[in-house]
Amino acid sequence: PHSFAITVHASRLGPRELVPATVMAKLWGGRFTGKTDPVMEGFNDSLGVDKVMWAADLDGSVAYSKALQAAGVISQEEGEAIRDGLGKVRAEWAAGAFEVKAGDEDIHTANERRLTEIAGAVGGKVHTGRSRNDQVVTDLRLHLRHMSATLGDLLVDLITVAAKRSSAEADYLMPGYTHLQSAQPIRWGQWMLAHAWAWKRDGDRLKQAVERMNECPLGSGALAGNPFGIDRAQISTELGFNQPTPNSVDSVSDRDFVVELSAWASLLMVHLSRFAEDLIVYSTQEFGFVRCGDSYSTGSSLMPQKKNPDAAELLRGKSARVIGHHVALLTMLKGLPTAYNKDLQEDKQALFDTLETVEAALKIASGVLATLEPQPERMRAALNSFMLATDLSEYLVRKGVPFRETHHVAGRAVQLAEEKGCALTTLSVDELRSLHPLFEEDVLAVWDFEASVERRDSIGGTSKRRVLEQATQLQAWVAAYAGGEATTAKKARIS
Repeated sequence: PHSFAITVHASRLGPRELVPATVMAKLWGGRFTGKTDPVMEGFNDSLGVDKVMWAADLDGSVAYSKALQAAGVISQEEGEAIRDGLGKVRAEWAAGAFEVKAGDEDIHTANERRLTEIAGAVGGKVHTGRSRNDQVVTDLRLHLRHMSATLGDLLVDLITVAAKRSSAEADYLMPGYTHLQSAQPIRWGQWMLAHAWAWKRDGDRLKQAVERMNECPLGSGALAGNPFGIDRAQISTELGFNQPTPNSVDSVSDRDFVVELSAWASLLMVHLSRFAEDLIVYSTQEFGFVRCGDSYSTGSSLMPQKKNPDAAELLRGKSARVIGHHVALLTMLKGLPTAYNKDLQEDKQALFDTLETVEAALKIASGVLATLEPQPERMRAALNSFMLATDLSEYLVRKGVPFRETHHVAGRAVQLAEEKGCALTTLSVDELRSLHPLFEEDVLAVWDFEASVERRDSIGGTSKRRVLEQATQLQAWVAAYAGGEATTAKKARIS
């Protein structure tokens, strides 16, 4: 009977096209005599997930071959033959022409099998002293470093949109809400910046996570270290890491960086979900504060008048998916004995799907925010007189009355207006004076939404000056972050 190979495109496994092929002996097969159950073959196979690390896997093998050569384990001629072969394997992946064959159970097996076909028996020397245990965790760190640079760029794009819009639309006033009840007037730009500052923290956390991730485990072997005198510091530098990992056992079992990136993604998606929830509410006919762009909305198959904020709803919904992956990772790790276990193969499917979801979510969020159409007239019309009750209490504070007393006085003013069925702003000076003798004619100046917003002029407040200041600060952060990302991106693309 024929064995089969699979034609694979570099980006994603499509329908499997079976063609006859010669099966390479398994990397671990020497001790075994019986055949592997076909169901076990499929259960064990991870290539459909980890093939996205093909470039990182080749980068690691190039660096490792140089370390073997420097240690005298292979000759210069052998090292050059290996690296030349790896270059040809890279070209096949890049062109979408790499042919996966039966027995290629993971990206490491596939690349070494193809290297040996191209370079001959010398290709088998590239794995000298190396285990898939230290190989896979090195590949994963390299790949995630590259992906993190991409995600950082997308986060910067989103924050840039928010900072620019908040400046351009700083004159728009809207109700601010607590408990989803109207609270105080704020600027539309202040609302956008509230989300942008959360995203900025996400950017800071991502950079910190990448810094902690950026240690090199290659050369740790299966768990006990490398016996051939290779220079792990040289490998670390070659691959753009900050330093080698300090303990070989921990090196192959550590997935802190996976959990940390997953936690980062979960929190980011929570922030995007809350942003989306606001837009879902604000875009309803009852609020009408914003209109979502047609590019990020859909209609109803039954009701022709509907314009649904599906992009925002999916941002909210997909946050649950990412959080679920995070819980799965923690659950998978919690009972593992020290050092490598095959359970760790399951880290990539959860994390890669998470990061793919986050990448799409950041693009969608930027598009939604960039095309959003605010309705300043509706926002202003939603401002109500009772939102100035705090300003009324502060009027008396400025006359020396203790705040706790003024709070109760303003509360009685609200009660009086409700009993009369009128706006707080229509209470006469005499009616206010009946509540406290220090109310004078100048109290009428309190009934001004613009003045109320401008009085909130402390750092981070919602006065126009402070909103513009925040937008400037975020744009400065973006410029600094982008400069740092250039260095990270250079490390992430060493070949």
